[in-house]
Amino acid sequence: MAGTATSSSTSGLFNYLDGTTESSLYRNGKVFTRRDLDGSDGGTVGVAAKAFQVNVLDARQFTGANRKTCEHNGFEILDAPLEDESLDFFENNQVVPRYYRECEQLVAGATGGQAFAFDHNLRSAQGKNANMRISGGQTVQGPAKMVHGDYTLFSAPQRLRDLTNPPKANDTFRTALPPGEPLIPSAMAERALAEGGRFAIINVWRSIAEQPVELNPLAMCDGQTVNPEDLVVFEIHYQDRIGENYFARHEDAHRFYYYPHITRSEPMLLKQWDSLGALAQTDGKAADASIDASPCTFSFHSAFDDVAVHEDAPDRLSIEVRCLVIYP
Repeated sequence: MAGTATSSSTSGLFNYLDGTTESSLYRNGKVFTRRDLDGSDGGTVGVAAKAFQVNVLDARQFTGANRKTCEHNGFEILDAPLEDESLDFFENNQVVPRYYRECEQLVAGATGGQAFAFDHNLRSAQGKNANMRISGGQTVQGPAKMVHGDYTLFSAPQRLRDLTNPPKANDTFRTALPPGEPLIPSAMAERALAEGGRFAIINVWRSIAEQPVELNPLAMCDGQTVNPEDLVVFEIHYQDRIGENYFARHEDAHRFYYYPHITRSEPMLLKQWDSLGALAQTDGKAADASIDASPCTFSFHSAFDDVAVHEDAPDRLSIEVRCLVIYP
């Protein structure tokens, strides 16, 4: 298959939800993922995947007016070197007070909203296999090789409401707040949730290895190529709550992109939810909006095995920080 790759694209196997499985199972708790006490992967129940060969376009070739943006497509790359190269990403007492603020500033600058960083993961295949643990936090996660979205029509507004309550034991942001103080004021959240308000959840994804990413790169689906019938809800069972994510049904119309050889000086914004997006509307108001002007709701994404990369390439090490954005 390596012969199919070109300078402007590559390809790889992407795991989608197996469309032969009864979709009704995915809304009654028979199919779900688990998180253990500290929020790390705890296994799955009933998840059936099917692999599809997918072409992945080089997002770097789209420039100027054709440049991919977080607002419209669900992802974009920034030129923003780390403020402090000495920061130890395996120490939560450094990441939460220092890097969270840096991510908030990046997201606020790109969106014009007020950003609140509330969670993060480190990902490395070798780190996952070695059961490496972040000091003061969870274990290192492996690259997620399943096409998915992180929030749903239900779980996105619920996450915003959750952040107006005092933090719980596995909320990393609690260490940066006075005891019992919520991350987001209730009045601000209610304005964002009301008619005419807007909020989003945007990840700041960054490679933190010394070398550019080769193994397990992250691919993003253009949010403008996703339709409601492509979405399948599944539950995430935490120790203290049940959340929801989306798996994806395979569609040839999905268009995937990646940034080859992305470096630690090139953070990427990845939209997980936007309350102004068409898929977030329950009344159909966004359906008639111009596709060129309307924001996408989110970007499906997945790590993948690039056919053009040798399996002995350096391991990917990345961090993703989740930010809740309140728009003015």
